Amino acid sequence: MVLSRMLLFLCIIVILFPQPKAQSNFLYHFCMNDKGNYSANSTYRSNLNTLLSNLSSNKNINYGFYNFSYGEDNDRVNAIGLCRGDVKQNDCLSCLNDSRVLLTRLCPNQKEAIGWYDNCMLRYSNRSSIFNSRETLPSFYMSNTGNATYVDQFNQVLDTLLNDLISKAASGNSQLKFAASSAQGPGFQTLYGLVQCTPDLSQQECNTCLIQAITGIPQCCDSKKGARIVEPSCNFRYEIYPFYDLTNVSPPPAPAPPPDSASHPSSIDTVSTQGKSSNTSRNVVIAIVVPITALVILIILICIYIRRRRMRLPRQVEALNSRNSSPVKAEDSDEFRSSETLQLDFTTIIAATNNFSDENKLGQGGFGPVYKGRLSNGQEVAVKRLSRNSLQGDLEFKNEVMLVAKLQHRNLVRLLGFCLERSERLLIYEYVPNKSLDFFIFDQIKRAQLDWKRRYKIIGGIARGLLYLHEDSRLRIIHRDLKASNILLDTEMNPKISDFGLARLFTLDQTQGNTSRIVGTYGYMAPEYAFHGQFSTKSDVYSFGVLVLEIVSGQKNSGVRRGGNTEDIVSFAWRSWREGTASDIVDPTISDGSRNEIMRCIHIGLLCVQENVGDRPSMASVVIMLNSHSVTLPLPSQPSLVIDNRSLSDIYSEEYNSETRGSTGSGNQSVQASVNEASITEPFPR
Repeated sequence: MVLSRMLLFLCIIVILFPQPKAQSNFLYHFCMNDKGNYSANSTYRSNLNTLLSNLSSNKNINYGFYNFSYGEDNDRVNAIGLCRGDVKQNDCLSCLNDSRVLLTRLCPNQKEAIGWYDNCMLRYSNRSSIFNSRETLPSFYMSNTGNATYVDQFNQVLDTLLNDLISKAASGNSQLKFAASSAQGPGFQTLYGLVQCTPDLSQQECNTCLIQAITGIPQCCDSKKGARIVEPSCNFRYEIYPFYDLTNVSPPPAPAPPPDSASHPSSIDTVSTQGKSSNTSRNVVIAIVVPITALVILIILICIYIRRRRMRLPRQVEALNSRNSSPVKAEDSDEFRSSETLQLDFTTIIAATNNFSDENKLGQGGFGPVYKGRLSNGQEVAVKRLSRNSLQGDLEFKNEVMLVAKLQHRNLVRLLGFCLERSERLLIYEYVPNKSLDFFIFDQIKRAQLDWKRRYKIIGGIARGLLYLHEDSRLRIIHRDLKASNILLDTEMNPKISDFGLARLFTLDQTQGNTSRIVGTYGYMAPEYAFHGQFSTKSDVYSFGVLVLEIVSGQKNSGVRRGGNTEDIVSFAWRSWREGTASDIVDPTISDGSRNEIMRCIHIGLLCVQENVGDRPSMASVVIMLNSHSVTLPLPSQPSLVIDNRSLSDIYSEEYNSETRGSTGSGNQSVQASVNEASITEPFPR
């Protein structure tokens, strides 16, 4: 009896007294190991604890955004706490408190870290630049495992919804840059969306941040019925179910009710009393007006047809521009379903390029020269004049252009149209003003404009563009001529890969695993392709590795000098790495970069140029390696050093475009690493 009473008493105590809550895990978190560490008893740790405690208990702010600093000089800590716009204040502070406890435990002694729960984000750093500026890394995405039905209609509704939310959030006040709403989707579904920026961003920065994040949908979450992409400065999410607090979000305006005929009895009475007396006059009016109206409409249609015949190109370009200005997806539209929209007149191209004058010539590539042009509407374009020895017929060429035109990515140059006339094959691209990467990186003076932050952004952008071509687009495109001169730079020095898809457009055998027609540039070509005609996505990975080593070193792949000898970049990088002097590779003009980050890029470059095709990583793996410093990199094996150094200066600058080299290989089957499929519960870094 006594024992049973004691057990009952203990049970009551367990029920009445609250148990400590288990700490839930972040959706995702990053510990920036390369940003510095602090010791257990340091002033920095004391300042960090003080700042985070005050931040997670601050009830003076009721709009969910906290940005504070504490400490002085090197011990100064900066922190940002951001709660989702629909989260109530008490829930917000509770979420930030959980973040404070968990993030410092997961990232012990790291001066910079960031973690995301569903309801809030917490980040801290010793860098003051985390305030009032747009940062895109680190980031991650999550997608629903289910696919949307009626994909075309679903994407149209999603584009409209997200664009509307971006406009509302970006123009929000300085305390809350947040918007959430819903829209009626296909199949009686309701589509719910949410976007948010940190309120310290300007309207333009918030708009840019969200647009660039949303352009990642085709890469990670195309046709998924729910997804999110999360960056430090902004995030968005959409689902087919309500995932935010509807009571804390203003509902969309209700549609206007249909007019009630019962509320207008006088108008009905008027018609009924005048109906008989007006029949005769109405018939006379119809007999006169209808023929005249039909004649006028016929004349207008004839004028429109003639005007279209005379001004065909400006209308086509305007249609292309209006579609390409969409920040999300430019696929599956009516414009892209008809080759008439893309096909442009040769006479207009002649006028735009001043008859392909030398003054307008931008450069010469393996597939033909490129000219700058200005269309009649003032838009600047780049016109590539393809060589005339293509084996494709006109119909096949048109079909290939249609496919390539549907490839849309922020790190690819947009194809605006084509011309197929008078034995000419012309491709019209967007004009990118800052020329190409080689114009900067190999110039003793101009390369100083490329600090490490810009070079790292260029490396990451090229990697994402290649990943899209290899795995995320509707086609599998192998570039086969990736090099510094084919990387164009826009006004913000963002990289854009050009000449992608030209192998498909140029000849029919370019999509096969073996080819007797080798196109490319020595020094960038993988050995199995240069000598045996065997190509795969790993051939592009090799070219990317050479390009990374060039960007880090500021040297051409054939231009590294050691004493009196000239050495190729791959040999030099491998020898320096093996001898423990990898820092010799780094461009001496780089003074601002993280040494760990630079060494990591050299490491990735050497992994990409390994001799064994199967040992080279896929571009999906490369993107993860670049974005997550917690991923351990394997040791690289020796690259293929097959070129005689005595003739490097002649061979490496040669663009190779030959049909005479035969293929004796057996069709190498490259090893393709599997890419993780993201689900609603399993996030992946971007």
